[in-house]
Amino acid sequence: MKVSELLASVDPAPKGSTYSIIDGFEIYASGEEVEILKKLSKPVKLASLSEHDQFRIQAMIRKSLVTKVGWENPMVVANEKIKQN
Repeated sequence: MKVSELLASVDPAPKGSTYSIIDGFEIYASGEEVEILKKLSKPVKLASLSEHDQFRIQAMIRKSLVTKVGWENPMVVANEKIKQN
């Protein structure tokens, strides 16, 4: 089997999106980050997520796409001010 045939059978990764917190200031989110944002429409305990998702969420906190609430056993939620473009 050729590599091109193998690649044709694989589902493509979700495409990225841009989000706007302030008009005219866009933040890129990868397809993986978009999927995580969908999970975080309601507060979720950070410890309940996989280590990989926790790592991605830390980056999303720095991008202001996600808000972390609490010190002991913190929860995370998608930033309510973001608008998908």
